[in-house]
Amino acid sequence: MNDGFQKCPSEQTLFIKKGANQTILIVSIYVDDLIYTGNDVGMMTNFKKCMMRAFDMTDLGKMRFFLGIKVLQKPEGIFLCQQKYANDVMKRFAMFESKPMKSPIVPGNKVNKDTNGVMVDDTHFKQIVGSLMYLNTTRPNIMFSVSLISRYMSKPTELHLQVAKRILRYLKGTASYGILYRKGREENLLAFTDSDYAGDEDDSKSTSGYVFLFN
Repeated sequence: MNDGFQKCPSEQTLFIKKGANQTILIVSIYVDDLIYTGNDVGMMTNFKKCMMRAFDMTDLGKMRFFLGIKVLQKPEGIFLCQQKYANDVMKRFAMFESKPMKSPIVPGNKVNKDTNGVMVDDTHFKQIVGSLMYLNTTRPNIMFSVSLISRYMSKPTELHLQVAKRILRYLKGTASYGILYRKGREENLLAFTDSDYAGDEDDSKSTSGYVFLFN
């Protein structure tokens, strides 16, 4: 892609074009799908016309669904959620009819290697963790819990599987949760961390966590 576009150094499928008076056009490509946004209608219109002249393309209008993420463009801002994906994950692992939980992990509970615990199918466990990882895109509130169980994918036990299932049960009652990017307002991302890692190989001595907030 040329015509004044610059490739983002940290994301190879993202291209940015800057125009006069701080106008900007952002284009993201995934296989044969393409989405774009910007702050200048003229730039976006010209870009669409150029692409449709060069390629056989279909204009699907404003983005509503992309890579499992639902996009609701409301007057107050843009809301992103993965409700359908979350429901599909719960159905896949037979947790859709389970009782919802109010938190993704038991407060104060420490998860360790559980060396003497009963081993479970590591492939099945990895599938659960991998599916939950993709939900982190719009669900930062489960990020710490998912990161915690991902440490034990090589030798998971029933203890680790129960923790993973609790996260799925938490999703049962919060599947519609997501992120709202409010219109006309600057958002500041704040990150808080708390860690008392003792430097020991025993993971039970590590209680590090991260909380991300917009204000």
